[in-house]
Formats: sequence, structure tokens, C-alpha cells
Amino acid sequence: MIRRVAFAAVACVLSASACAPITSYQGFQAVEANPKDIKVGEDTKASVTERLGSPSVVATFDPNTWFYMTQVSDQVAFRKPIVRRRDIVAVKFAKEDQKVEAVNTYSLKDGRIISINGARTPTRGRELSVLEQILGNVGRSTLSPKEDLSPGDRPGNN
Repeated sequence: MIRRVAFAAVACVLSASACAPITSYQGFQAVEANPKDIKVGEDTKASVTERLGSPSVVATFDPNTWFYMTQVSDQVAFRKPIVRRRDIVAVKFAKEDQKVEAVNTYSLKDGRIISINGARTPTRGRELSVLEQILGNVGRSTLSPKEDLSPGDRPGNN
């Protein structure tokens, strides 16, 4: 009787611990410095790099905008991860003197869901059937048996 109760208790503890979420931390983690400590008009690219490190992403069309991104997510067993927290700090620098022009902070609430357009772009040309694709290159060998090729050589480059 005592063994059954102990076994049931161990089984309950193990099953409860199996459903505990696994927390993942991705991106920039502010350990010693806080992005809120950056002073507009005083700090430069060098001082921001020294304080926060290299950015997570530099803007594609404006290299004077740096992004520091952090994300915390939980995953339980085989389910999809749930994003619990996401913070993005955008630091914009002036082009003339490389000093901080603006510091903007965005959170998960500021994000937007973007719907994916499933339309396809048509391509020109003829679509080949599976059989044409398989048998299309039969007999089109460019190697001749008389050529002596060593590894890395291309046929016809002698």
C-alpha cells in the first residue's frame, strides 16, 4: 500500500515537471548597461558600442539606425513557443557628427501582424513534366573518354 502511494506521488511529480515550460532568451541581454542610459546629443556610435556592444541589426536602408532586440519565450512540451516578452531599442544617429539623435523603445504591444500574400509570380518558359525532367539530360554528357581530368578540372579547359 505504501509503495503504491509512493509510486503515485513520484509519477505525479514527474508528470508535473514534464509540463514545466522551457524559457528561452534570445538576442541582446542588458547585463551591466541599460539602453535607457543612452543620452541624446551626447553619446556617439563609439560610446554606444562600448556601453551596449554591437547592435543586433543595422537598418537596411539607413546604416545610422541600430536595433538592439531581446525576446523571451516559453515552450511547453511539443507545443509552439509563446513569446512572453519582446523589447526592441532603436538608436538613431545623426549623419553629420555620429551623435545619438533619438532612442526609441518598442515592446510586444507595438508589433503588428502582417498577413502573407499567397499569390505567385508567373515565370516564363515551358513547364516540364516529371518524365521530361528525369530523362532530359540523358545523352548530354560533356565528358569525353579521351580527356584526362584530375580532380577540380573542368572539361574542355586543357
